[in-house]
Amino acid sequence: KKIPVELVFQELDTLPEGFTPHPDRVKPWGTNHAVMMGKEVINEPFAVINADDFYGRESFKVLADFLSTLGNSKNRYCMVGYHIGNTLSESGTVARGVCETDTEGNLTGVVERTQVMRVEGNVCYKDENDQWIPVGDQTPVSMNMWGFTPDYFRYSDDYFVQFLKDNAENIKAEFFIPLLVNNLTVSGEVTVKVLDTPSKWFGVTYAEDRPDVVAKLKDLVEKGVYPSPLW
Repeated sequence: KKIPVELVFQELDTLPEGFTPHPDRVKPWGTNHAVMMGKEVINEPFAVINADDFYGRESFKVLADFLSTLGNSKNRYCMVGYHIGNTLSESGTVARGVCETDTEGNLTGVVERTQVMRVEGNVCYKDENDQWIPVGDQTPVSMNMWGFTPDYFRYSDDYFVQFLKDNAENIKAEFFIPLLVNNLTVSGEVTVKVLDTPSKWFGVTYAEDRPDVVAKLKDLVEKGVYPSPLW
């Protein structure tokens, strides 16, 4: 099968009218600025992922199923919520955005936990008092797998202007996707459905993670989940 592909580029000087990058800035503007680069080529519900993470086949299925129901809907977004126990590294602690939801399964907030690992068989994070706090294995976390509709670009444009005003002299400030999503959910402008996935997330947080990730991908190929070569 063939699909049309469009390439867009994230440039430091791609900014709203009246703004120019600080002469000392070299850092890209962040994940949401990257999403904004697709504004001219995306006209339908769309997904956003990290390019260097493995999300699992089932995750793309639940995301596609949700997006296919949206049609011309506006302000209805989604996020694939991974079970925290399926996202850990054997090589050390990780940072994870723990999701909070309402009774309808909509995202109400994301709490960043910076030291998460398995301690004596239980998933735990370290609190401000340096104590290990256990959390359930199936607690949903964000791994930056989102679904949006094109109206998201309008919100991005509006909030980016304010972001630039607030961070005019901060050459390291970044316009992240969770920053905007949180603002939109808190204000009640949008809903973000948290979609459950049984998939395991693979990523190379530490160099020591690489052999394990390679082995897991090889196993999926041997089981026929993915062809070899892939393309």
